[in-house]
Amino acid sequence: MKCAICRNGETLEGKITVLLEKGETTLVFKNVPAQVCESCGEEYLSSSMNDDLLKKGREAVARGVDFEMLRYAA
Repeated sequence: MKCAICRNGETLEGKITVLLEKGETTLVFKNVPAQVCESCGEEYLSSSMNDDLLKKGREAVARGVDFEMLRYAA
């Protein structure tokens, strides 16, 4: 797809790092599948990936996690 930010580049499949913070909880997910603009580097997550990360984030908050770094696994 054409990048909505720079309007020049096309997005390609790639892996990104996502940081989520809520209250005292910080989560870092590495190797998250995403579309990445070849020109400006803008990152796009699918809605299902976004929903999955938020679900994992809510679970971590409920467990009382302060900081966690994870390799993303579906």
